[in-house]
Amino acid sequence: MGLFKKIFSKKEKQKLDDGLEKTKSSFFDKLGKAVAGKSSVDDEVLDDLEEVLISSDVGVDTTIKIINRIEARVARDKYLGADELNVILREEIAGLLKASEKENQVVQPSNEVKTPFVIIVVGVNGVGKTTTIGKLAAQFKKDGKKVVLGAADTFRAAAIDQLQIWAERVDVPIVKQQMGSDPASVAFDTVQSAVKQDADVVLIDTAGRLHNKVNLMNELTKIKRVMQKVIPNAPHDVMLVLDGSTGQNAFEQAKQFTAATEVTSLAVTKLDGTAKGGVVIGISDQFQIPVRYIGVGEAIDDLQTFDKIEFVDSFFKQ
Repeated sequence: MGLFKKIFSKKEKQKLDDGLEKTKSSFFDKLGKAVAGKSSVDDEVLDDLEEVLISSDVGVDTTIKIINRIEARVARDKYLGADELNVILREEIAGLLKASEKENQVVQPSNEVKTPFVIIVVGVNGVGKTTTIGKLAAQFKKDGKKVVLGAADTFRAAAIDQLQIWAERVDVPIVKQQMGSDPASVAFDTVQSAVKQDADVVLIDTAGRLHNKVNLMNELTKIKRVMQKVIPNAPHDVMLVLDGSTGQNAFEQAKQFTAATEVTSLAVTKLDGTAKGGVVIGISDQFQIPVRYIGVGEAIDDLQTFDKIEFVDSFFKQ
């Protein structure tokens, strides 16, 4: 059974619709101008569509894929009306995401002796990393999981304090040390404590400063090495948190972190306050790493499990 498996409720679907409203309005406003006065999908419409997709932060590489798919479809079907473009786009984006989809569930390790499921959370300062950890802790606890937090972002006292606030709010234990402590030491203590407490899930915060590649690699490698003294196959997930409102900066951060360490899942936050939600399409396609969560609001339940079909449905709902 997947640790992250979740079924969409009507309330969650409405939140997703509302959270993507700015992105959707901006996208369809640009699309409407691109096809104004056009009766068919010709080269000029495709050029304008390419500009719309890139300016909506879908990303150049993914945009080219989408345009190529539509060009092939136009050539095959001979005539496609400009009024059909919404339907065509929806189908091609859904198909692209489905084609790039990897298994979006992380399954609990099937050991005879239960061990905690360890998630390391990485990302630069300001993307909503610690808040994402807090919301995940709340959701896991609500699902009946026993959760332990680890404050391994020892570079900033504020990061430790913020995670402490979330631990108190959610009422889950936290393992922490003083600012400046060795992050690997905190990670070791956290997984050791989680084993003793028979915990189900461990969420470990890590330093959010923008490392150079070597320092980041060394730090995360050390954290993994010491944790594996307690749980041999830890971590089970390395989750990179990205701020969707930064658009192309989110792509750049994803490039840097995936080059420095093995990222196994993504969470894209702050989509409700931006028109740059198209970045989720590009990131999902380009990095071949599951986008597991998206943030569509401030409330705890507004961190949603990413469902590609529901996302495309909300994106194109008018």
